[in-house]
Amino acid sequence: MKRIAITALTKMLLLGGTVCIGGESIPGILPSGFGESVDRDVARLRAATAPFHSAERALAAGYRHTDHCVEKPPEGGMGYHFDNPALRDGILELEKPETLVYERRPDGTFKLNGVEYIVPLSAWKSMEPPTIMGQSLKRADSLGFWYLHVWNWEQSPTGLFADWNPRVKCPKPAMPQGTG
Repeated sequence: MKRIAITALTKMLLLGGTVCIGGESIPGILPSGFGESVDRDVARLRAATAPFHSAERALAAGYRHTDHCVEKPPEGGMGYHFDNPALRDGILELEKPETLVYERRPDGTFKLNGVEYIVPLSAWKSMEPPTIMGQSLKRADSLGFWYLHVWNWEQSPTGLFADWNPRVKCPKPAMPQGTG
């Protein structure tokens, strides 16, 4: 039996199949390259945030929509942040990210691309930064919090935990009538 499984796995690899042992395989997201523990966490995060592909469900769960799309050309964008103020405390919970990050589609609907974990500076008393998924959060003094992005729904060429995703774009502002 073991020999059959090894033979089948070898054939898949030779035929160009993508294999992620012990979890899902999502091109550019899983396997993450950060190890099995992070891959398990990403899979859990995806399961926990899957309902929020519907922005309406995110709003019903306490996330608040912002009207500002965050972008930094040429590095890329973050998109629209839907924040849940009730989760902004000193506690990081893998399956309860403080922020959901969306991209607005041309039809006006929102596409869930990832999450952002946030810890207010005032809520963190340790000298060491908070961590989640084996990653240290980054300190943003001007914003008053620690943060970490996870591109768990939209692959980022700059990395799973990158601030900016070159694939995320903010909509162009509409031109006033009579110009251009």
